[in-house]
Amino acid sequence: MTTLDTNRSVSGSAGIISFFSGVFGTLAAWNDARITRKSLSKLTARELDDIGLCRGDIDSISARGARF
Repeated sequence: MTTLDTNRSVSGSAGIISFFSGVFGTLAAWNDARITRKSLSKLTARELDDIGLCRGDIDSISARGARF
């Protein structure tokens, strides 16, 4: 008589999924920061002043949302 064990946990595959979702999440955060930095860099000094920023604020603003 054959017995099948169907009550196995999938912790091995869950670890792989967690790893890849972390990598993709980091890449998405980096890309969002890059797009924000690029968009803000295109603005003139007057436009930045209108929204309460200066050129020195661009890196800190773009990095604020990114958690590498």
